[in-house]
Amino acid sequence: MLEVYERLGTHCHDPVSATVVLNYEQRDRGRLRLTSTDGEEVRLFLERGKPLLVGEFLRATDGKIVKIEGAEEDVAHASCDDWQTFAKACYHLGNRHVKVEVGERWLRIKPDHVLEDMLHLLGLMVSHEHAVFVPESGAYAPGYGHSHGHSHGHSHGHSHDHGHHHGHNGGHSHDDEHDKGHGDGHDH
Repeated sequence: MLEVYERLGTHCHDPVSATVVLNYEQRDRGRLRLTSTDGEEVRLFLERGKPLLVGEFLRATDGKIVKIEGAEEDVAHASCDDWQTFAKACYHLGNRHVKVEVGERWLRIKPDHVLEDMLHLLGLMVSHEHAVFVPESGAYAPGYGHSHGHSHGHSHGHSHDHGHHHGHNGGHSHDDEHDKGHGDGHDH
């Protein structure tokens, strides 16, 4: 049995002793009991909140190297020919906090008939396939600059106030003279 506590990243020149094939949900968990492709038991005890990457290497307590591979799983694949349609689709999926893998004018999501219908109505071609699902990890995930987290109880030299607010209890209705002379470039 291999016990793993250490992540090495996606570059490792040491020989691989075991390979585990994981779907996205498994890669998103820090504690797992697995079986390698050679039948060896592998137990992961990793920090939660940092999904494993396809192609990542881990070091077991005995020094052996474990490689992570992505398992093929059912996904909905959506694509289109123009960037504006594609951007709208990504916006609507992001607004719903959906895990999305993004390519060049194509995207993948876990199968969901409601979301697939929405993508179709937006003008994308939707099909089903069996593929490794590698969704975006998010703008505040490790590797995307410094993390803002959710506390904001720290100082890092800049304000998070961007000079305009989108709240809708500011004492006006959208029928008022809200957008006259505003000049801030956004619509309501």
